[in-house]
Amino acid sequence: MAFHAEGLVAIVVFYLAILAVGIWAAWKTKNTGSEGDRSEAIIVGGRDIGLLVGGFTMTATWVGGGYINGTAEAVYVPGYGLAWAQAPIGYSLSLVLGGLFFAKPMRSKGYVTMLDPFQQLYGKRMGGLLFIPALMGEMFWAAAIFSALGATISVIIDINVNISVIISALIATMYTLVGGLYSVAYTDVVQLFCIFLGLWISVPFAMSHPAVTDIGLTAVHQVHQAPWLGSINSLDIYTWLDNFLLLTLGGIPWQAYFQRVLSSSSATYAQVLSFLAAFGCLVMALPAVLIGAIGASTAWNETEYGVRDPMSNKEADMILPIVLQYLCPVYISFFGLGAVSAAVMSSADSSILSASSMFARNIYQLSFRQNASDREIVWVMRITVFLFGASATAMALLASSVYGLWYLSSDLVYIIIFPQLLCVLFIKGTNTYGAIAGYLFGLVLRITGGEPYLYLQPLIYYPGCYPDENNIYIQRFPFKTLAMLTSFFTNIIVSYLAKYLFESGTLPPKLDFLDAVVARYSREHMDKATLVKSDNIVLNELAPVNPRHSLTLSSTFTNKEAFNYVDSSPELSNTEDDN
Repeated sequence: MAFHAEGLVAIVVFYLAILAVGIWAAWKTKNTGSEGDRSEAIIVGGRDIGLLVGGFTMTATWVGGGYINGTAEAVYVPGYGLAWAQAPIGYSLSLVLGGLFFAKPMRSKGYVTMLDPFQQLYGKRMGGLLFIPALMGEMFWAAAIFSALGATISVIIDINVNISVIISALIATMYTLVGGLYSVAYTDVVQLFCIFLGLWISVPFAMSHPAVTDIGLTAVHQVHQAPWLGSINSLDIYTWLDNFLLLTLGGIPWQAYFQRVLSSSSATYAQVLSFLAAFGCLVMALPAVLIGAIGASTAWNETEYGVRDPMSNKEADMILPIVLQYLCPVYISFFGLGAVSAAVMSSADSSILSASSMFARNIYQLSFRQNASDREIVWVMRITVFLFGASATAMALLASSVYGLWYLSSDLVYIIIFPQLLCVLFIKGTNTYGAIAGYLFGLVLRITGGEPYLYLQPLIYYPGCYPDENNIYIQRFPFKTLAMLTSFFTNIIVSYLAKYLFESGTLPPKLDFLDAVVARYSREHMDKATLVKSDNIVLNELAPVNPRHSLTLSSTFTNKEAFNYVDSSPELSNTEDDN
């Protein structure tokens, strides 16, 4: 394949435009946030993101390179088809459920990151444990889409994959570094517009290619391959349901989502943004579905691609750029490539910012440096944006199974963080002991179920499992949902059991080494006013509350019982003893 200078120029122009918008957004909002509040402005944009920008940025967070490429691939692959393209419906329902049940309690309590409620109720140790799967999900997701972008660019303009990955990551990291959420949000508006326009312009040209059969005919009849509408085998129903629930429920507990929720100007706006993004995800999936259908309706031996089709060449995951390259005019394929690049950066920048936000606030500030200045936190965020961006780039270049790692980490978000989020927001009486037990049970059940992408053989063989071509057993049983439910109920059962054992005197108070039960009702449970007047009391387990948010300390918690024992946290108890 010849080197396409025109394509390279188009990509460079697009990247420079995105970088310019990101820097402009950072300059425009550089004075946002009162003094001592700049770090919060970077994380949640001063909580003044409006409906238009908010709707675009929340949609763009989901409509990434994996979403676009993955949807087209699912529709194209024979035997799967549209029936297995679960991401559009799954993520749209995820946003609807997030808007209905999670956006309002999270935004109305004035949290800054998704991990805040966990640290407030379960303590900083549990917050650190939950940071691990959350970080893994964000980092491996960014690495996976950087890897996909490099391969996509190399297909169309034939430049070195490593160079394209490094440049793309550098651009996304640079504007995230200088502007935080504002730069990410404003560039998302431009990127989403480019995705929509670029893919829709490509569809009619690809569809009118002489080698393409009418997609209405190939939807239900076998022409070049099985119909692209696809079907669900009776043996695979439980696998389909397991994956669908993972997308729908596991798509909620991501910092990238809650960062948009918490940046909205009100709880009601946060809900509306979720609903707008759900509609946007469905609309943005349409051209990807059509491109997948076009790929399934093409006689590839009649094109310049070659005698063998992409499936036979094991390039099904590249069907979208292949359609752009071989079924569209050159200038259209370059425009479509810009759309795919936009899709990647609109997700990668969100993941990098999300990971750095959680680390700077929940690990560095709340766990180690409670008295750190706002300037210090801002610099920690900037350093971690660069480090996490570089790490995602290195994984994209070096790891051979980035997608396998991302699949596993996204499973952990569904199995571990989602049930914990349910408990911390809606279940009264859960404590740190239950949270740790649920975490461990869910983790063990997921890992023992195996992972084909990592060639990880299962230790538990559920009913219906079978070996693939590599002799790695595939589970048909919905073991991921089983692990999630086990984690959820274990949290509740162990929490109430621990509470009963300590309160009944069955276990002595000294065994409450996490101070999760006894300390709540101990002699340090004194009047709030007395604590507040003491100069030596430092509520270092709690996030500082900005007066302009009109939040009181008691409104910080959805679980009202939590407020009853905040005053008697270990830090308070130790302080009183010192006095």
